[in-house]
Amino acid sequence: MVIDLDRCTACQACVIACQSENNIPINQESTFLEGRAIEWIRIERYWEGTYPNVKARFLPMLCQHCDNAPCESVCPVYATYHNNEGLNVQVYNRCVGTRFCGNNCPYHARLFNYWEPVWPEELKNQLNPDVTVRSRGIMEKCTMCIQRIRRATRGGKEVADQSFNPACVQACPTDAMVFGDLNNSQTQVSKKWEDERGYRVLEVLGTNPSVKYLKQVEVDA
Repeated sequence: MVIDLDRCTACQACVIACQSENNIPINQESTFLEGRAIEWIRIERYWEGTYPNVKARFLPMLCQHCDNAPCESVCPVYATYHNNEGLNVQVYNRCVGTRFCGNNCPYHARLFNYWEPVWPEELKNQLNPDVTVRSRGIMEKCTMCIQRIRRATRGGKEVADQSFNPACVQACPTDAMVFGDLNNSQTQVSKKWEDERGYRVLEVLGTNPSVKYLKQVEVDA
């Protein structure tokens, strides 16, 4: 995935789409205050400069699906592993909730279920039947909407570039996010991957993330 920060307006459409697609419970103010909110993607905000010359910087943060993922090697029950599509996958019914993976993730992208998920009565019939509802005591994180990948690639058929996208990418009103096959040099994501504005978060750690960010263009720089 490539995320162009010059296009991101921090509208949170990606966050809402992810919550809806992946059956993530509604976060109340109290869960944020306790530091226990569950968000597979979040918009981090940073301030730069001093008043009145202040600029806000936004960074959509999700699981980076690292090639050398530090979360995988510490799981004692192999509940998380790297699949042949380059995704860092979580097996919910193997997870025993040690939280070792969450402690080892430098991006804070893994989240622990402290409670059984609850939705308002009127929303229960709107849950996505293709996504497992995670119970109390296990870890969860972004899957790049693996249910959509499975649906599109069912039967081993060829999939055209941009014929499907994760919910966050589909919901982005400014097309700031591009998802696709990095092994195909003709895909949009492969072309954007080579953009000279590109960088990867905490690349110095050697995690080799599969998400690249394109830095914001400074017109007056």
